[in-house]
Formats: sequence, structure tokens, C-alpha cells
Amino acid sequence: MTNTPETSTLGQSVAFPSSYDAGLLFPIPRTEARAKLGLDESLPFVGVDLWNAYELSWLDLRGKPQVALAEFRVPATSPNLVESKSFKLYLNSFAQERLANADALRATLIADLSAAAGAPVSVSLIAPTSPQAFPVSVLPGELIDGVAITIEHYGPPAPELLKSDAQETVEETLVSHLFRSNCPVTGQPDWASLQIAYTGPRIDRAALLRYLVSFRTHSDFHEACVERIFLDLRTRCAPLKLSVYARFTRRGGLDINPFRALPGAAMPDNLRLSRQ
Repeated sequence: MTNTPETSTLGQSVAFPSSYDAGLLFPIPRTEARAKLGLDESLPFVGVDLWNAYELSWLDLRGKPQVALAEFRVPATSPNLVESKSFKLYLNSFAQERLANADALRATLIADLSAAAGAPVSVSLIAPTSPQAFPVSVLPGELIDGVAITIEHYGPPAPELLKSDAQETVEETLVSHLFRSNCPVTGQPDWASLQIAYTGPRIDRAALLRYLVSFRTHSDFHEACVERIFLDLRTRCAPLKLSVYARFTRRGGLDINPFRALPGAAMPDNLRLSRQ
């Protein structure tokens, strides 16, 4: 089954599926959003979209329900992202599906999601009782939310607000929990904590906070917001090293956490925060 804007579930009220259906997945090409940012196939960053699922269940061969948590890593180089509502519906389509074991489920998830994304997607299934079952963590870095400033601009994103001091080179990691944007499909707010790690001219913290708040009424997918932030920081502040990591709050049992960095950076740990 191939989804189109006319046949997709985006923005529509739909019933949860009663049986497994890979056709529920709705790929969205990254090219349109990236073209608006002036990007082509030669990406100036590396990265990953790290998804966590908290509502995953299936049946064993005797019909007994099984549950797990799941981590999905979609490479930033994949031609497509997967629309989150379709992802939720797809995961829920396993609720009445009989499978031999968790390995069979994982193999199916890898095959379906890799096909939708157009690139290999890694999948980890985690037992709810496991020590690795997403313990609550804290984003390392210095919190900038206490900066005493007046803010009057809440959209559209305003890169001209960014400032840096070329006379002072630093290596630091800054964190803010004040980020908000809006889903371009449903109009619902998307809340996130951001970690910005860089080496280069010192970024003015008040200016950075004003810039991040300028996304407050902006509508775009999580991934596109992070890529815009990365590009604006790279262009306006000229860092030698840079990474932008967003931890968005979950909706419908899924959270999405995009990471973008200059080439050479290591991929991030999966640091679930208290709001997730």
C-alpha cells in the first residue's frame, strides 16, 4: 500500500488497527523541508533521529500478551522520516498479532521501518524490568533558562538574534528547557529540552535564549527544527565543533529526539528526561 495525502491518516480521526499492517507507515521525504533551509544532498551534518516507544505489545503463539519498550534510530541521511501518528498506529497494529518471540517482532520492525525510511533503521527491544529501561537522566551542560531577559519575539524563527564574541573562544555545553514549536499536521504544541555543545566564539546566552524562544509559534517537524537551529548556529556563530540535541516530550507513547552535529561527532546517548 502506498500512502498519498488523500489516503493518509494525517490530521484525521482514525480507529486503532485490529491487525498488523505495515502499510500504515507514512514516509515523508526530507527534501522539501531541507530545500527551504537551502540544503541539498550534500548535508553539512551527521546525525540520528532517536525514537522511544513506551506502548508496544503483541501476543505470543498461545495468545498471551507481551510488552516491551523500544528504541529506534533513524539515520539523518535517510531520504524519509516517518510521520509520528502513522508510526503510533503501526506499532499498535501488533497488539493482536501472534509472534514466535521478541526476535521475530524486532526483525519485522527493522524490515518495515527501514523500507519506510529508505535506509537501515536500528531497533532495540527492552524489557520493562531491565536496568536499561530508559531511566530518567539529566542533559549535561549549563542551564541558560535563568538569564534575566525581556522577550518580545515568538515567531518566525529569528537567526538574526544570535550573537557571538569572536575575540573569545570557548568549549561549552548549554541547555534550555524552554523550547516549544508546533506540529505542522495537527497544530498541537511540541515541547523540548535542547542541548547545544560547541567549540568556537562564545555564544551570547541571552541572544541564544531569545533565538530559541522565537520558535514558539513556528510550525515544523521536530527534525526540521533541529536542522534549522544547527544551520543558524553554524552560519551566525561559526563554531569549530557543534552539536544540537533535542529531547521532545512524548505524545501517544512516542518521543522523538533528533541529533545533528558537524562531521566527526559521536552519536548521542539515549538520555530520557523527567518530562519524557
